[in-house]
Formats: sequence, structure tokens, C-alpha cells
Amino acid sequence: MTNIKYDRGDTLLILGAGSDQTYPIKIAQDEGLRVLAVDSNPNAQGFAFADEVSNVSNRDIDGLKILCNESSKRGHPIKGVLVMGTDIPHIAAELAIYLNIPGPSRNTGNWTTNKFQMKEKLTQANVAVPWYALVDSYDSLLKLMQEHGGDKFIIKPTDRSGARGVFIIYPNDKNLKILFNESKEESDIGEVLIEEFIEGEQISTETIMWKGKGHTPGFVDRNYEMLDRFAPSVIENGGNHPSKFTGNKRVDIEKLVEKAAQALGIVNGVAKGDVVISKDGQPMIIEMAARLSGGDFSESLIPLGCGVNIVNAAIQVALGNSPDLDKLTDQWEVSVANRYFFGEPGTLKSVHGLEEVEKFPWVKKFEIWVHPGDEIKQIKFHAGRLGVFIVVGNNHKELQDRIKIIYDLVEFKIESNNA
Repeated sequence: MTNIKYDRGDTLLILGAGSDQTYPIKIAQDEGLRVLAVDSNPNAQGFAFADEVSNVSNRDIDGLKILCNESSKRGHPIKGVLVMGTDIPHIAAELAIYLNIPGPSRNTGNWTTNKFQMKEKLTQANVAVPWYALVDSYDSLLKLMQEHGGDKFIIKPTDRSGARGVFIIYPNDKNLKILFNESKEESDIGEVLIEEFIEGEQISTETIMWKGKGHTPGFVDRNYEMLDRFAPSVIENGGNHPSKFTGNKRVDIEKLVEKAAQALGIVNGVAKGDVVISKDGQPMIIEMAARLSGGDFSESLIPLGCGVNIVNAAIQVALGNSPDLDKLTDQWEVSVANRYFFGEPGTLKSVHGLEEVEKFPWVKKFEIWVHPGDEIKQIKFHAGRLGVFIVVGNNHKELQDRIKIIYDLVEFKIESNNA
């Protein structure tokens, strides 16, 4: 399916048209751009806003090249490609090369898509990362844990995102083989990475790289308060702005993020970083992606918290234009947090408290993604969350109080299928 509405200026191709991509579609249009959005889902919500849409998958490189050729023949050559909320910088790289437009290099696309290659490049550049190794088999996993020592590790597919196949493991875990096999099955290429689990606070960063220099308005404390509840899966429950890491500590983290982006070849583009602070205070890179974050970080936490429209800046860079660097520094500081709703396995009967929540002016986003009659499965990765909300406040305490109010008000009635 291809649907064309009307013409604007230069055409920007946005890879995806789901909930994460609807915001950049609107921002691009506010800038006077013409948006071509692609998604394999014919009902993708972003299709309602784009100038031209197509059901080509955002991973179908051959189909995307044909689509770009057709757009050019109609007088609308693609001038830039934007990726937000999905780990496909390698697709953006291939299109950039094919169309001779700005974009990540093929190496950057591959390095930031494969977590093992990523760690190898970072290590070669002396960027601090947790100990890691590629796991060939279950026997190899046992051997690696024994040789390295320690009692807590992470395993993950090298080529997936959204916490799919990511588990905390222990050397004597009776389910170790099951978890290894599950992680391997989640990988499209059958690769599993093991990492040392670093106990410590974690930070999400969002950086615009321009001419090799980093500008990092996105700086949020990650919230892992539910690790015990969802173990062995690693499920994040939103984040808090402003971060507790300020002054020189923040500067050190930003320098590390910039160095990591440079090592991965991100000269002009976005560098999405996941950072852990070890017990001795050393920041370490867990992962880095060459794309904008989904899940409200780029769309809501950054603009609400510090007044920076990083999506706008990323669009300009994707077109080869210089972003307004002055607007990539904090314009203000507001306490803001996003949190998610979770449920136990079973059948959803009803959801209560929705009308009360919508009355609060400090609730900036409130979405429920499930409906009565839906089957709620055991959550193993981020896509299993039931909904999201964003609140603002005058300080951290007020933020936490308001988060509690929402959780106390909203109730998911779920009937166990084992009853």
C-alpha cells in the first residue's frame, strides 16, 4: 500500500510509523518537511499524519530502495533518513550510501547493531565497559563464568533490543541452560553475549554528535526498582530527570559518552547511551545506539525536563544541516518522570481509575495499551508493559509522591487463567 496526501518541502524518510515514530513525523512537518513513513503495519498510527505512507517493512532494504527510487521519479528525492525507537541504524546506513545522502557509515550501522562488535570497538578505543565475551554454547557459558569469577552476570542476544532475551544469571542457577537457550532463540543470528553485572546506578543519555563533538541534553537516571519482581528478566521502569549526577560527575559521563560515540564512528548523528556507575565511581558504557530513543525519552523527558527539542536537532542532522547548538543546552530544569504499568498473567477484566488520573494537570501523558478481554502474559521484555504515564513536579519528592498517587489510583483487574 502506498498513499500520498499532499506535497511540502524536502522529503524525510522515517523508518517506522508506530507510537515511537508519530512524534518525529509531526515535528518534521512542523519544520515544513515532507514525510514519507514506512511500516509493515497497515494500521500504524503515524500513517494518519505522514504525507506519504507505504507498507514496506523498515527492515526490507531492497523494498526501501525501490520506494526511494519511486519517490525520486515523482519529484521527491529522499534528502534524509531518520531512525527513532528501533535498532536499525544499519538500514539507515545502507540507504544513506545508496542515495548519497547524510547518514551513518556502514561500519557504524553494524557496530551499533551488534552488541559484541560494539564492545570490541569500544574496548579497542579504551572506553570503559563491563567485562564481556561471546558465548558459543552452554558449555562455553559455564567455562567463561568459571574463568572470569564473580557471582552475577548478564546474558543477552547480540542483535536485539527492548530487553528481549536479557537475563540476570548466576553460576549455580538451576535454570541456567533454559535461560541461555531462550536468549539464543531471541537472537536472529543465534549469538549470545555474557557480561559482568555491575552493581550501581544507571544513566540514559541522548547525545547529538556534530562534527565529532558531543552535545548531551538527554541525561536521566534509569529506574530498575522492579528487578526482583521480574527476575531473571531485566525490566526497566522509566526514568527520572534531573539526574542525581551533577557537576563534575556529569561532565565525566558526558566525556565518556562522547568518546564512545567517536569510537563507533558517529560523527554527525545521534548517540543513545546506557551507562552504569560502578561502586568505585567509574562510569562504564553498557550499550550505545546510533538512533533516537523511543519510550518517551526523546519525545517527552528531554523537552519537558530541560526544554530541548532533540528530535528537531536529529532531523536537521539527518538532512545534513547544522543543528542549533545553543538550543542543545538546558533551557530550564523541571522534575519529570515516566513510569509503566505492569500486570500478572491472566485475562484483563477491567481497568479502574482512568477518569481520576486525567484530571491532574501534572500528568503530561497517560496511556493504557490493553483492553478488557486481552490476555496478559508474563512480562519478559519491555513490550509486555500495560501502559505508561509521565508526571512533572517541583522537586524529586513531589515527583515520587505523584507517581504513588497514580499507582494507587489505577487498578488492573486480571483474572488468573489458572483459577
